[in-house]
Amino acid sequence: MGRAKNEQAESPSGRTQEQTEEGGAWHEMAMERVLWSGEDIKKRVSELAEQITRDFSGKSLAVVGVATGAVIFVADLVREIQIPVTLDFVRMKSYGNSTTSSGKATCIADISIDVKDKHVLLVEDIIDTGITVSTLVAHFGVKEVASFSVCTLLDKPSRRIIPVQLIPGGKFYRGFECPDEFVVGYGLDYAELYRNVPYIGVLKSHVYS
Repeated sequence: MGRAKNEQAESPSGRTQEQTEEGGAWHEMAMERVLWSGEDIKKRVSELAEQITRDFSGKSLAVVGVATGAVIFVADLVREIQIPVTLDFVRMKSYGNSTTSSGKATCIADISIDVKDKHVLLVEDIIDTGITVSTLVAHFGVKEVASFSVCTLLDKPSRRIIPVQLIPGGKFYRGFECPDEFVVGYGLDYAELYRNVPYIGVLKSHVYS
């Protein structure tokens, strides 16, 4: 933390933020560093979609995104999946305007599609404590689904409180393992801001302290 303003943040591929994203942007001054560029994310999403396509070929797949954080990820992912899918969203509440989880998760808007006997793929932006996804595993467990799998763009296992235990037959897909820092961009927010940043970066501490 505390990077000087004239230093350039690098992605894992060695590209600076200025090289990764075209021109100066409103969000650059708020970032400590870039973790994954837009191109890094695009490549990984394509890889995940390819694996999901193979695993669910010939099966009835329902993709359920967790709003609002996973909306951008879901939109990109489903367009890369090369089999028919149904799509819906569930809305959970756990963070509010804080940088830390409230310790509990509540479903405030359920799906409207029927997922009985379907293979459900839950798509998350990030899994850290495991509280939200564990709540959703239990939530979908009573819907008589054929299987329940999870695809998360970011996984932060160092923050895990509850292990992710899937319904038997489910699969776990992970985009990137995330360091224990507060990250925003590509759907992830702080106080509902920064979701439209086209990369994933670490937010400077003074922004939220």
